[in-house]
Amino acid sequence: LAQPVTPDLLVSPSIQDGDLASECPEDRGNWTGRLDFLLSCIGYCVGLGNVWRFPYRAYTNGGGAFLVPYFIMLAICGIPIFFMELSLGQFSSLGPLAVWKISPLFKGVGMGTILIVSLVAIYYNMIIAYVLFYLFASLTSDLPWQHCGNWWNTDLCLDHHIIKAGNTTFPVNITNTVSPSEEYWSRYVLHIQGSSGIGDPGTIRWNLCLCLLLSWTIVYLCILKGVKSSGKVVYFTATFPYLILVMLLIRGVTLEGAWKGIQFYLTPQFEYLLSSKVWIEAALQIFYSLGVGFGGLLTFASYNTFHQNIYRDTFIVTLGNAITSILAGFAIFSVLGYMSQELGVPVNQVAKAGPGLAFVVYPQAMTMLPLSPFWSFLFFFMLLTLGLDSQFAFMETIVTAVTDEFPYYLRPKKALFSAVICIILFLMGLILTTEGGMYWLVLLDDYSAGFGLMVVVITTCLVVTRVYGMKRFCRDIHMMLGFKPGPYFRACWTVLSPATMMALLVYNIVKYQPSEYGSYRFPTWAEVLGILMGVLSCLMIPMGMVVAVLQEEGTLWERVQQASRPTMDWGPSLEENRTGMYVASLPGSQSPKPLMVHMRKYGGITSFENTAIEVDREMEEEDEEESMM
Repeated sequence: LAQPVTPDLLVSPSIQDGDLASECPEDRGNWTGRLDFLLSCIGYCVGLGNVWRFPYRAYTNGGGAFLVPYFIMLAICGIPIFFMELSLGQFSSLGPLAVWKISPLFKGVGMGTILIVSLVAIYYNMIIAYVLFYLFASLTSDLPWQHCGNWWNTDLCLDHHIIKAGNTTFPVNITNTVSPSEEYWSRYVLHIQGSSGIGDPGTIRWNLCLCLLLSWTIVYLCILKGVKSSGKVVYFTATFPYLILVMLLIRGVTLEGAWKGIQFYLTPQFEYLLSSKVWIEAALQIFYSLGVGFGGLLTFASYNTFHQNIYRDTFIVTLGNAITSILAGFAIFSVLGYMSQELGVPVNQVAKAGPGLAFVVYPQAMTMLPLSPFWSFLFFFMLLTLGLDSQFAFMETIVTAVTDEFPYYLRPKKALFSAVICIILFLMGLILTTEGGMYWLVLLDDYSAGFGLMVVVITTCLVVTRVYGMKRFCRDIHMMLGFKPGPYFRACWTVLSPATMMALLVYNIVKYQPSEYGSYRFPTWAEVLGILMGVLSCLMIPMGMVVAVLQEEGTLWERVQQASRPTMDWGPSLEENRTGMYVASLPGSQSPKPLMVHMRKYGGITSFENTAIEVDREMEEEDEEESMM
């Protein structure tokens, strides 16, 4: 039997006949292979935070005992939200703005997401520029941060070779001294002595400006053809860091004093589990390391085929990310243990997090190794590939979101539009290349993706489960994968995940601390500016609601109801998927016969065996059977 033609009246007026074909995934692009998607997700999640945040958070929150709340929070919060975002993107084949056809009343959530990602992309690429700077500086026979005596050094600079006399180490009070690597970072790379604070940016550091330009050029060339180009680049950028990490790990554990650092890193202190702060820190680490809420996961999944097994991919990526973080801790702390023995100081005096670890402590440790330029180059090349993968996701999220909103104008000129976005963000990032640029970077890092991002994730969970409906969402997943999520995912989506995120939000507000960089305290106006950055992404939600309500007709309540329902063209992009046909060959599929699709749910496209009423009846009967089992 020939498939009946869908009447025009069942489709949104904006998508008629020939226009419907332009909405198909082939028109917007697809991954060339399933591995492209998997490696892109791994590269996106496994980033700089795995190297410079997780190890420090672990040792300051109970060592090995930190893994208990870490994996519990991964199960309660990380995996379920990760799977939800992938499901939304793959089911609709839409980016983080257009996906809110699911409930136009909340399109402001997508707008807030794009604002957050844009701010993060600005300063994240500056970090990549720092990495490029150090990468080029490592191409010497003698690392420039190895000794004192350079023009940028001060009288407080103390060379570690002076600390160590012959083969005998002696303890030195280093509190009033500065290492060569620290002065290289602050006085040469940043030249921060040329700025008195965030209100005094100073002059542009042209070497940093060129590195920033190079980093944006690399990013643009890699996303030039969308996922078709970035999906191939990640075959290298997502896998090569593991090779370098293994090399650094092997080299680290063979160093004298390495076990001292590893023991410091993993010795369990179970009394920490009684502290709420440890559980909050574990949840924060999961939240940021998986990249949920930024739109990257949703964007990547939107380029999948309709029946890609994202359930399997969810566990591969999330567990792989956790294992990578733990291995990175071994690689980092084995070298820090060696460094503490060389300097004759406790490990906790050399252990740092964030840029302090990547650009001060670890480079200093590299100078103590034979073939130090080689190991330094490997380390920064690893950071480069880790950073680029995440930046690819940020840029693809922005470009996809806007092109999905204006497909007929921007999709044919996607390469040009990508170039425009890169240029705009590069120009906005020039403030970060000044002598006071680090102050602005810290401000962006502290506020751009703070409580605003948590509000985005909480709202997404509530809209999907309460407004759109858990039954509908589970049916959508059934259409794609051949099975419905079990009680574990349903409980997390409806209660556990949003409750955990709400606890994080309240904790961040209650425990709010003003930004600082070293001994520098930010002025009040800078704090207000930072808070406004975070609040603005939240304000996008009510602003979007106002716009959505004004576009409807009727009383206020009728407008709200209409705006909260999915649009008529919501659903799978390909017409054969919109009929709701199950794929009988899918593993775990329980029903090979066609699945009915409610007109309001998927654009009014129904199959030819059942009616929409029978589908609702089937859903109720299935729920009753599950409750009786």
